[in-house]
Amino acid sequence: MTGQALFIGGTRFIGRHAVHEFRDAGYDVSVFHRGEHESPFADEDGVDHLHGDRTDDGDLADAATAADPDVVLDLVAYNPRDVRTATRVFDDVDAYVYVSSGAAYGAEDVPKREGETALEPCSDEQATDDSHETYGARKAEGDRAVFSAAADGVNAMSLRPCVVYGPHDYTRRFDYWIQRVATYDRVLVPGDGTNLWHRVSVENVARALRVVAEDGDPGEAYNVGDWTLQTLRDTIETIADVLDTDVELVHAGERELATADLAPEDFPLYRDPPHLLDTNKLRSLGWDPVPPETAIAETVEATPEQEAAAAQEGPDRAAEERVLGVLDTL
Repeated sequence: MTGQALFIGGTRFIGRHAVHEFRDAGYDVSVFHRGEHESPFADEDGVDHLHGDRTDDGDLADAATAADPDVVLDLVAYNPRDVRTATRVFDDVDAYVYVSSGAAYGAEDVPKREGETALEPCSDEQATDDSHETYGARKAEGDRAVFSAAADGVNAMSLRPCVVYGPHDYTRRFDYWIQRVATYDRVLVPGDGTNLWHRVSVENVARALRVVAEDGDPGEAYNVGDWTLQTLRDTIETIADVLDTDVELVHAGERELATADLAPEDFPLYRDPPHLLDTNKLRSLGWDPVPPETAIAETVEATPEQEAAAAQEGPDRAAEERVLGVLDTL
């Protein structure tokens, strides 16, 4: 299936990769966004820009008229109302794909499976709250809006990514570990390094968006995460291999980290309990993911030369050095 694809959002991270995925597959693309970020497609033929606010119903309706899409990829629906409005505006398209999140799951099943693992509940207050604490609940309610629209005949589907990494990731969560490996001989790792927080390369998300748009079933949700999982230790070692460097991984438990007022959760990509998504349903549609080793190599190559202190939520090096000093005395 080819035709006209409309991206709601799409100029920053996932979108810039997905637009190329659809363009390479033969789609004409329109990107509907507020124009607040410089477009990476400004000089590309076959990519039209429509400016407006997706939370403004009139702007969204105007975008629908201007683009006349066959496929809609909704990357920036952060409140349930956004999904309900979009599925009403685009009720006659061949596919509407809502980008949900693995955070929509409300139970810590291992792994989390579509249609089996319970979703987060969402109160009326949570549905309109924009805080981080309500993110999973709002995404779950967006999923339920997709299911309701599909029951009414809309070709609406949901894609649930876990933590996304790759080139142009503005959160720089993954970049924190790249910079640590590139800069220091000793890397402080929370716990024993075996924690599992399922991640997915942005290239695999882009591929999944197209596969679901072309072959997904209305009313269904599809998990997306790298087919092969890596522990945090595996990921750090893969980064070191790509950089052709040797680093010593120094493990620290909660007690040792507390000497510098740190906790394991202060480190990017650490999570306890484990978070794993079953991705067999997506694979059954023909999704062909790249392995994490390939994706990590591309991410390392694209990482900007910036200090690790600029990465999101990571401990500063001075605090890490205090913990390393404590461990050296044991």
